[in-house]
Amino acid sequence: MDNVIKIEHNDVELGSIVRSTYHNSGIGFFSEDNDGLQLGYMNRPDGYVIVPHTHNKIKREVFYTEEILFIRSGEVRVDFYDENQQYVESHMVHSGDIVILKGGGHGFKVLERADIFEVKQGPYLGAKDKVRFEPIADAEAIIKD
Repeated sequence: MDNVIKIEHNDVELGSIVRSTYHNSGIGFFSEDNDGLQLGYMNRPDGYVIVPHTHNKIKREVFYTEEILFIRSGEVRVDFYDENQQYVESHMVHSGDIVILKGGGHGFKVLERADIFEVKQGPYLGAKDKVRFEPIADAEAIIKD
């Protein structure tokens, strides 16, 4: 099983899954510099200092909400859809996995009680923020891992 799985369809990155077993040295990012939401990984030795810093106030324009889910416990099927709400594929995620959602659509089926943290851009705009559509039936799920 790969430690990082990229889900793409028709040259559009729908998302990625970072498995709980991921490990690397140093620092690296799972996002590109122009992505609206950034996710990085750091592996630093004892005594390493991250220099104190602040971030500059810069106006940014966000067109689509991106999300990062931290699966704290449980088992969840993540269903990926393209930008036309057409089903593409599914992946199983478990305790410790991270799901990055970028383009297209997505849905979830909780298979084992799950505890999940979600991070996304704000502000939340209520009904204007998303379009809901019918999920696939369980029998239609194409599990990729």
